[in-house]
Amino acid sequence: MKALFVLSLSLLALVASAKDNFDFFYLVQQWPGSYCDTKRACCYPVTGKPDPIFTIHGLWPNYNDGTYPSNCDQQNEFDGREIEDLQRTMEEYWPTLACPTGNGLKFWAHEWDKHGTCTESTLDQHSYFLSALNLYKKANLLTALQDAGIEPDDRFYSVDSIKLAIKESVGFTPGLECNKDGSGNQQLSEVYLCVDKSGQKFINCPNFPRISCRKQVQFPSF
Repeated sequence: MKALFVLSLSLLALVASAKDNFDFFYLVQQWPGSYCDTKRACCYPVTGKPDPIFTIHGLWPNYNDGTYPSNCDQQNEFDGREIEDLQRTMEEYWPTLACPTGNGLKFWAHEWDKHGTCTESTLDQHSYFLSALNLYKKANLLTALQDAGIEPDDRFYSVDSIKLAIKESVGFTPGLECNKDGSGNQQLSEVYLCVDKSGQKFINCPNFPRISCRKQVQFPSF
C-alpha cells in the first residue's frame, strides 16, 4: 500500500512538472487548400466552407530539446461553456475540416486535452484559446505571402521565399510543414511560429519541427 502511495505521488509530480516546465509554444496555422487536397480529402464544418485564409491548428507547448508534453491532466476536460464568447470567432479562424462534418467542438476538445492541459500553470482554458486567437491576428500569413507575390494559385514557390516573406512581416523565421496531393505534389500545409511561455509574443524558435518540404512547393487554391 505504501509503495502504491509513493508511486501515485510520483505520477502526480510528473504531471505537475509537465504543466509547469514547458519552454515555449508553437502556434501552428494550416492552409485549408492543402488539408483538403489530399486522398483523405476533408469535410466543411456545419457553418459552411471556411474563407480562403490560413486557419489555426493549435497552440502547442514544447521543450527546447525538441520534445513536448501532452495529455497532462485527464481530470481537466474540455468544457465548451468556457469559450462560449469565443465560439463565433473560433468558427471563423479555427474551423474543423475533419470528417464527418462537425461544429468544431470535438477539434477544440482534442487541442485542449492534448496540449492545453499542459499549460495550466500559465493559461486556463479560456485564456489558452484566447491567446491563440490573439496571436493568430498578429500574424496575417496570407497577406504576408501575397505582398511578396506568393498566391494560392496552384503554382510552385521556393521554400526560402515563403519563409522570407513571413519573416519580413512577422519578424521571425517560421518552420514549414508540407503534405502531398493526390498526384504526389508537395504542397505548403502548415506554418509554425514560436511563442514565449506566456503565450503573448512571438520569439525566435529554439528548434523547428521535422522538415518535410523540398525546395519548391505548391501553394494550392481553395
